[in-house]
Amino acid sequence: QVQLVESGGGLVQAGGSLRLSCAASGRTFSSYTMGWFRQAPGKERDFVAALIWSGGNTYYADSVKGRFTIFRDNAKNTVYLQMNRLKPEDTAVYYCAAAYRAAVTIGIADYDYWGQGTQVTVSS
Repeated sequence: QVQLVESGGGLVQAGGSLRLSCAASGRTFSSYTMGWFRQAPGKERDFVAALIWSGGNTYYADSVKGRFTIFRDNAKNTVYLQMNRLKPEDTAVYYCAAAYRAAVTIGIADYDYWGQGTQVTVSS
């Protein structure tokens, strides 16, 4: 059974940094694309970043490009989201997701497994 467990959320001041982790278990993820999404109160869940596990190719939403970095640690079966220069508008619950495809996708419906989410709050 696939499990995705996020951690690393918290409260940070604007301009600060956080690193989110997504520990993946239950199968080999070499054929998967891993994604990070976020959902602010009263808003839809939005794509943030994605990584093709096997090749390491990445893709970012325009709103986070240049500030966020998605990367993986194969040995730990963990995907990370390094978030720098955080802004109040980055405040949201962040979700890790896995899609059984070796191609970047930003569509929520394309992702097969989801974590429980971790709260990120950026104060101004």
